[in-house]
Amino acid sequence: MKKISLMMIALVLLLAGCNTINGIGKDVEKLGEKVQDLGKK
Repeated sequence: MKKISLMMIALVLLLAGCNTINGIGKDVEKLGEKVQDLGKK
């Protein structure tokens, strides 16, 4: 299960391609929400 989560995190970060510090913060927030959703399943 942890491997799947780590792969999802890596994929999201690669696809996000943050350009600014604010963008990074928003992406990290979205990533946290997705990890929480995965944890609930």
